[in-house]
Amino acid sequence: MENNANIKNIVRLLNAGFHGGAWHGPSLLELTKGLKVKMAAYKAGNIHTIAELIYHITSWRLFALKRIQGDAVYNIENEKMNFGDIRTVDEFELETLMMELTLSQDELTRALEEKDDSFLLEVVPGAEYTYDTLLNGIIQHDVYHSGQIAIIKKLAAKGARYDDVESSYYESSDPDFY
Repeated sequence: MENNANIKNIVRLLNAGFHGGAWHGPSLLELTKGLKVKMAAYKAGNIHTIAELIYHITSWRLFALKRIQGDAVYNIENEKMNFGDIRTVDEFELETLMMELTLSQDELTRALEEKDDSFLLEVVPGAEYTYDTLLNGIIQHDVYHSGQIAIIKKLAAKGARYDDVESSYYESSDPDFY
């Protein structure tokens, strides 16, 4: 397509924030590479775990994908659809979360590669905003939660404690932590 410079830029930004090369710092994959179960499940205070954030990021990518596919009804209606219902994290769960995140990236960018720039001006089905707003929102959403993941990893590595709320505490000297 000839008229797709803006779409190409959105795909470039989605890929930089996901795979690497973004000016803001580590990408989602760089932050989660080699992530161990204990780190993904680290809970301190009322913050979401990294596993819950991965689920959440994937949920909103799927929301965008459904809307691109013309589904005006699909919505993230409750906390379970938004952050999952992850009570325990094991190797299988973590691997599944990472696979679903990666697949959502691939499907989203593949769907966009078929569009031209006029698509960005279309109103999203069931919404009052354009695809340009939605897709730039996904990019910003990824960056925001990447920052949270980076902070949670630092808190977990230092064994940060929260006395006022139940939390898990893991020793950072544990070789299986990272």
